[in-house]
This record gives sequence, C-alpha cells and structure tokens, in this order.
Amino acid sequence: MAQWERLRQLPAVYGQQLHELYDRDALPMDVRHYLSGWIEKQEWERAARDHDLAAVLFQVLLENLDIQHSRFFQEENFLLQHNIRRSKQNFQRYLDEPCALASTVLWFLEKEKEILASADLAEQVQLLHVEQEAMETSSQQDLERQLAGLRNDVQCMEHTIICLEEQQDEFDFKYQTHKMEAVADEAVRNEQMKVLQLLVNKLNDCRKSTLSDLNKLLERAEGLIELLVKELQEWQRRQQKACIGAPDNVCLDQLEKWFTCVAVCLFHVREFLVKLEELVGKVSYENDPVKAQKPALQRRTDTLLRALLNSSFVVETQPSMPQGKGQMVLRTNVQFSVKTRLLVKFLELNNSMKVDVSMDSREAPQIKGYRRFNVLGTKTKALNMAESQSGGMVADFRHLTLKEQKSGGGSKGFSDISLSVTEELHIIYFDTVFELKGLSVELQASSLPVVIISNSSQQQSAWASVLWFNMVCQDPKDVMFFANSPAATWQQFGEMLSWQFLSATKRGLDEAQLEMIAHRLFGKQPNYNSCKVSWSKFSKENTPDTFWVWFDGILVMVKTYLEDLWREGLIMGFVNKGKEKSILKKKQRGTFLLRFSESVIGGITFSWVETTFIGEPYVKTVQPFTKVDLSQIPFHEIIRNFQIFEAENVPENPLLYLYPNTPKDEAFGKYYVDKIGDDSPYIVYIRTKLMFISKENTLEAKSPMPSDMAQGEGLEPVGPLYGEAAEQDVDLLHLQCPLETHPDPMLSGSVEPAMEDFITCLNQNICDIQQDEPDFCFQGFNCLPPQSCGSIFQ
Repeated sequence: MAQWERLRQLPAVYGQQLHELYDRDALPMDVRHYLSGWIEKQEWERAARDHDLAAVLFQVLLENLDIQHSRFFQEENFLLQHNIRRSKQNFQRYLDEPCALASTVLWFLEKEKEILASADLAEQVQLLHVEQEAMETSSQQDLERQLAGLRNDVQCMEHTIICLEEQQDEFDFKYQTHKMEAVADEAVRNEQMKVLQLLVNKLNDCRKSTLSDLNKLLERAEGLIELLVKELQEWQRRQQKACIGAPDNVCLDQLEKWFTCVAVCLFHVREFLVKLEELVGKVSYENDPVKAQKPALQRRTDTLLRALLNSSFVVETQPSMPQGKGQMVLRTNVQFSVKTRLLVKFLELNNSMKVDVSMDSREAPQIKGYRRFNVLGTKTKALNMAESQSGGMVADFRHLTLKEQKSGGGSKGFSDISLSVTEELHIIYFDTVFELKGLSVELQASSLPVVIISNSSQQQSAWASVLWFNMVCQDPKDVMFFANSPAATWQQFGEMLSWQFLSATKRGLDEAQLEMIAHRLFGKQPNYNSCKVSWSKFSKENTPDTFWVWFDGILVMVKTYLEDLWREGLIMGFVNKGKEKSILKKKQRGTFLLRFSESVIGGITFSWVETTFIGEPYVKTVQPFTKVDLSQIPFHEIIRNFQIFEAENVPENPLLYLYPNTPKDEAFGKYYVDKIGDDSPYIVYIRTKLMFISKENTLEAKSPMPSDMAQGEGLEPVGPLYGEAAEQDVDLLHLQCPLETHPDPMLSGSVEPAMEDFITCLNQNICDIQQDEPDFCFQGFNCLPPQSCGSIFQ
C-alpha cells in the first residue's frame, strides 16, 4: 500500500500528528495528496545532492500542478484551484535552489515514516497486551476522531473565508473600475455588466456555501459538546466512587484538552462571523444570504459556547480536612481545603477570573432543625496555572472554615422530617465569570454534598453517610437523600466495602471474604445477587455496635497494626466459625488461621487444629486481641511466642502451619524482631521471655461454658471467665535470663511493674470449640474487669 494511503487510514491520534505536520506552507497537504503517487516514486534523497536531477523534478512538479489546476478548473472547484495556484507561486522560490526543494520533500517523507513507525509499534504493543497511552473506550476514540474532524473543518473554513475575501475583492475591483470608466459603447457596457453579474452570482454562491459549511461545523460542535457532557458525567461518577475508595482514574487533563479544543474552534467561528460582517459591510446586494443567516449563526454559536463553558467549571478535589476520616466530612471551626478547575484553558485568562465560595442558604431544605453555615477564611481566589501540577486553571482554597449560623425563632412552613446531624447534607458553591473576546458568561460549580459535624466523635457516623450517599445516589445535589434513602444492592455494597480496604491497605476483599460478610447480613443464601442492604441495617440497627461500627473497627485495626500482614494475604480475616472449623479439621495438627472477631469490635484472633489422644481433630481459639494488646506488642510476635503446656508440663507453640500449609516461620519470619536480650525493643515490658500457656490437664474439668457459645458455631464468647476459677486454670511460663531469678507471680502474688503491664496487654482466652462436645473458654491471669461485648447479629 502506498505510504500516503497508509497514513490516511491511521487512527485519529496519528491523523492529528499528520495534520500538525502539514500545518505549514513548505509542502501543502493539497499538493502532497493530489501528487502522492508521483512524489513517492521520485529519488528525493539523490536529488537533494544532485542539482540537475533536482532541477528536473522541480519542473515536473510545476507541470503536475498545472495539470491539477486544469482539472479543478473543469470541475469548477474554485477552492482547490486557488490552493493549487497559490502552491505553485510559493514553489517559485526554489527556482534557483531546487536541491532545497528536494530536501524539503525528503524531510516530510521521513516524518511521515516516523508517524507510521510509531503507529505500528503501538499496534504491536497492543497485541502483546502491554498497557498503552491510548483511548480506553471506543466512545473516546470516536470523540478523538470527531475532534480532529472539527479542527480540520475550522482550518478549511479559514481558507474558505480567505478565498471568499479574494473573490469579493476581485468583484469589487472590477465593479469600481466599471463605474469609473464610463464606457460609451452600450454593447461593451452590456458585456461588462454580464461579466459583473457572473462574478456577483459566483460570490453569492460562495457566500451560501460558506454559510452552509458553518452550519455543518456548528452541528459537529454541538454533537461533540453532547459527547463531552457525557464524558464529564462519567468523570463525576468516577469521582464520587474515588472519594469513597474506588481505584478510578479522576485525572482531568484529557477532558481539559477536549473542552479547550471545542472552545477554541467555537471562538474561531465567532471570528469567522465577524469577518463575514466586515465583508458584507464592503459589498452587499439584494437577498444577501449573510445578512439573512448571520444573526441565527451568531446566536447558535454563543449558545453552544455558553453550554460548553457552563459544564467546564468543576470541583476537581472535593472538600476535606487534613486529619479527617475522609473527603466530604467537615467539622465546624476546623480548616478544610477544596480545589476548583476550569476545563477551558486560555492563557490570557490566567489570574484574571476570580472564584467566590459560599453556602447559599436559599437553596437549603425547609425542614425543622436543619442547620445553616457561613464560610469563613480566604473566600476569593483567582484561577491560575501555578497551583496545578499539570498546568490546569485551578483555584485551590486551603484555609476555609465553617461556622454555624444562629438559628432563628420561626419555623413556619417547615417540614416535620427529622434528620440526624450526620444525615444532613450541605453543598458548597463556587461562582466566577468567564470574559473573553466580547463574551461574558457567569459560571457556577458545586461540591458533592458534605456532612458537617461539631465533634470528632461524630466522624465515624458521618463517614458512613458519605459512603452511603456516594455509593447509591445518582443525583449529586440531592440534599434530602436521607429522608428516604434507597437500599443498596449487594453488588454495590460489597464493592464499597472492598474499596475501604483497598484504599487503606492496597488490598481489597476477595470473593470468599465478601461471601462471609453477606452470610452475616442475610444468612445462608444460594445467591446474594438479589439481596439488598438498607441504610438502617448498615448504620443504625443494633446501636451502638452497628454493622458499620464493627466493620470500621476492623478496618482501623488493620490499617494501624496489621497492614503488612493483611497486604501479604496472611490474614484470612472474614470467615465465620462454621467455615473455620470445616477447613481446619481437614488439615494437619498445628495448622492455624487468623480471622477477625465477630463480636469484639476491632478484634482479631487465631484458631488452630489439635488432636485428641485417639487422633480426632478439634479446633481451639484464643480470645480476640484488640488495639490495647497490639499497641504494645506486634501481632506477629504474639504468634511467634505463643505457647501452651502440653502433657507433663512441656511448653509448646501449637501454631505450626499458616493455613493452608505454609510453615509459620516462613510466613512471618521476615517480620520477626531478631534482637534479643537488652537490645530487644520489648525489654520495657519484660526481663524474661514471656508467652501464653495453659494447663490442658485441668481445662475441661474446671471451665464452665459461656452461654453464647451454646447458641451456635457462628458466634463468639461474649465474655471470658473471671475470678478464682480462671486463675486456677492458667499459668505463666517465663524463662529466666542468666543470673536472674523471678518468683512465680501465680504463687506469690508479687509481680514486677514492667511484668504487670505486659501481662495486662497479653491476657487472653483459649477456647475449645469442638463441634460435638461443649465449648470451653479459659481465662489468662491478671484479668481485666468484666465487660459485655455482645454479638452484633443474633
């Protein structure tokens, strides 16, 4: 296939490179196109060094241009006649230096080959499934093609206006000459009038054609604006999801490029219309099409520009506090930041457009108790390119605060709907004025609804509202959303939960973990796709230990203390006791797994396989560890040093293989603290090596069964044993360091202060949860006071 034909078939992104290459007079694209076959067959590289050959090619080029001009004359293609004639005139400068022309043509051909090579490489990369910087969807590819077409239409229209002006000047010159000559011969005068009439008819046809082309250009621009609005809406939805943890791309650079391109083209159309007005002022006649159609074209152009500009002003970064739970949770009298951006980028507008921030109370819902706020701080900033890493036109507000207005006495006409503080939604508005080249447009952008709290204890509940709104709501301005909040599908809900872990730890939830959560919410179901979660079930039922409180407690614990272990996949996490027993009993003795507690908020525990004296497997579990424990000693060190007394008081660590069969030290070894003795970071807690132990020969005889353990294998013990019974069942093994002796604290009652702290942080239960026998719970020494943890779901 010929080189030029291959270039014409390239995707739009490479077609744009081709247009940029030929956006100069050295070798016009018209000449390249109509003489493509001849140009590609010549030896331009040799001609660049051989003056005689270059001179021959130069003459042949001019002859070919004459042939094309004659062809267009016969076809009455005025525009192409003009372009070819102009190109031939430009090439005359190479008359004395034909080698320079050969070098120029050779340079263009080499650049074309570079474009083809880059396109071929991109195609090969795509075949190899390597990520590339191309459009992600077919709609975006179509948009790129249409944008390239719009730019080409504008360039063609620019040439058309020039040709129209030249044609009008020709008519005007001949007409003025005719008037001044005052020819006496009537036959000659009539002949001149026929020529003038012919010229004015052609001028009229050219004006009609120009106006028709302008209408087509505006139709293409209108279609592009509709596509851009859809792309912007998709971006806004991605931004909503990204604000609650989704790994979606919210970069605005591509949208800015598209918006700016259409805006530039429409401003060119306004310039074309001004030029037409000037031409009409010089030469006009009866039934002039420009006079009739120009006002409608002007209105349509300005309407499209206003629509484009109104969509182009957005909130790029939603309001957030530096130390907040997440975006869109704000606290009174605490500074927050927010960033707006104008997607239509004109350099001359840098630092000239002022943006004002407000909370318009006139649009606030009229319900009793609904609070209203004033925005304080630096409320006005100019859109500028200095505050954006990508050079976008942004106004970055970093020092804003909110202050609640004093409530008035009257509530007449207010609705009786009641919303809690964390269900109230408020919108922050941003106003500016776009003024350029005689066009002035007022623009407004608005934030996603924010939740405003007055106390840090409300952050958890406020973040739940933000999660729910941005997961379910499709109307970003619905501040009454929680007056009648719709339910979320399980697919939406599970995806949102996974995003929380993904954004906090870079590892989301897998299908098995999500299934356990679904089982907890809906019970055993053959399929959860049709299940729905209500707002009440998410954050209100079983107060204060709601589902969200339980889930968020786990998330905070993992982020704070267990992020590395979770990211490595060492924590199974969300698995119920029934599933835990089922998978562990199939494994060898010493196999263990790590899971989150179902009843202790922010708790993690481990269970392992033991065998009876006849070889029957059964499972044991320790009481959950919480932040009180994990803040003093890492979880991997607890796993490493955990021990119990087996028969004949031989201390043994029962945790041998992380499920399914990874040796414990292989799984956790890289996290171990290698330092020992006085160099150990835990020397502040212990002077000897401490570990959990239990005397198995007395456990079953003296340990009663907690009431909630009898209710089913899906529940955890509500509380441990306390008092004398527990103290008789558990002992402490400590291996003495050289030259030191320590009395047994269980016998003497004397415990060193450092030891006492360590014991408090590590007191645990070991629970035998055999399926066919009573479940037992054994309490460690130095127990904490009794407390009710409770189960979230009965």
